[in-house]
Amino acid sequence: MTLRSRAVPAALALALTAGLVGAAPAAQARPGRVGTEGSAGIGDPYYPRDGNGGIDVLHYDVHDGYDLASGRLRGRTALDVRATQDLTRFNLDFLLPVRSVRVDGRRAAFRQVGDHELRIRPTVALAAGSQFRVTVRYAGFPARERSGGESNWLADRSEVVAMNEPHMATWWFPANDHPRDKASFDFHISVPRAQTVIANGVLVSRKKRGGARVYHWRATEPMAPYLAFFAAGPFAVERSSCLGVPNVFAVSRRANNAPSRVAEEWAADTCAVATAYSAVLGPYPFGALGGVVTSLQVGFALENQTRPTYPVLGMTPGLIAHEVAHQWFGDSVSVNGWRDIWLNEGFAQFLQTYYLTEVVGGRSMQGWLQDTYNGTATDDTFWQIAIGDPGPDHLFAGAVYTRGSMAVQALRHRIGETAFWTLLRTWVEQRRYGNGSVADFTALATSVSGQDLTGFFDAWLTAPRPPARTADNGLL
Repeated sequence: MTLRSRAVPAALALALTAGLVGAAPAAQARPGRVGTEGSAGIGDPYYPRDGNGGIDVLHYDVHDGYDLASGRLRGRTALDVRATQDLTRFNLDFLLPVRSVRVDGRRAAFRQVGDHELRIRPTVALAAGSQFRVTVRYAGFPARERSGGESNWLADRSEVVAMNEPHMATWWFPANDHPRDKASFDFHISVPRAQTVIANGVLVSRKKRGGARVYHWRATEPMAPYLAFFAAGPFAVERSSCLGVPNVFAVSRRANNAPSRVAEEWAADTCAVATAYSAVLGPYPFGALGGVVTSLQVGFALENQTRPTYPVLGMTPGLIAHEVAHQWFGDSVSVNGWRDIWLNEGFAQFLQTYYLTEVVGGRSMQGWLQDTYNGTATDDTFWQIAIGDPGPDHLFAGAVYTRGSMAVQALRHRIGETAFWTLLRTWVEQRRYGNGSVADFTALATSVSGQDLTGFFDAWLTAPRPPARTADNGLL
């Protein structure tokens, strides 16, 4: 995500497509074992109620119909789940009113409690290691829902885009809402026939159903729930190919007088950036590429996996460079916990600056580091945030981005070009489609470089003051 203010939409409930992807094996109770209740959080200290214990979601099959005129969403989501412990009850994260829940076809008792918890009690206890299917039916008005003080639904009567961080999924489908639980996705989004739907991954089909059109998008690589998105509205769509995968870029017709031309230009820029990053980081990690420019008043861009979303105001090559960088740092390799946000934003900001400064501009990144360091007052609050663990109130503070990217360039200067790029390539290759923590990265940096970097990382990520101007800190 680029620096932004929090964003906070609308329509006739339309028929949803029938059928689910192949059913998971039926869950079996384990004789002689008494199940336990899955916890109402995955264990993230920043957001204790995010995610859930006892379950691992393998796949989401989302069927949503959205009426832009009324703002009503009606849906059915099937989740293929593996129990990680014996369970008598488990939770999902969801905000909209729930109509029914089934576990492997049997009606299950459920209750919505607290901020966003959906408690589910199946009729049969679930054995650790078993796979089962949960089907949740729901209907409501996402724009009316709040969670943790956030009102994240963004829409008007002509356009909608589901995008935000760190929370978005729970406004439109039930989820195990934490980056630590990634899954594949199928999206079946039904909207009035005049609208176009864009989502993650590749377009599988587009079918007419009465006065509606149902778009089926599929994302096969594991994805964190907050990165799942859809946009619907009057979009001009440019389809091309880049790095051997489909490159789909959509621009709202309300955002520009020549949306098709603009979509073509931004698609080309997206491909140029992805190609430059592939040269230093290794292969692009996903089976699709592209982006969406919305006309809605959103003050930030977001790295939705395979297809970032952008605001029409402030749309620049630098914005594309930042969000495409996230496809490696944040999407393919996601944070283990939200305290690890430096691994997302510091590295995306570094790569954005690297692309604009060195690849395009032909200038020195070390010169940029020195200028930025010299231009920031020593008593500035910029230096007081511990970017290696900034706290939930500073998750998207400017220091996480700028000081974070300075730390990456300083590390590059400290350990040298060969070790630095080897480190980044090793990180994204070894943890592809997984997660990582700041501690994991610093340990790998020490291993790859063969240097003791304890003082370096303390100075850049933890100390509430500017790093000393020394060679050990990458500043000389």
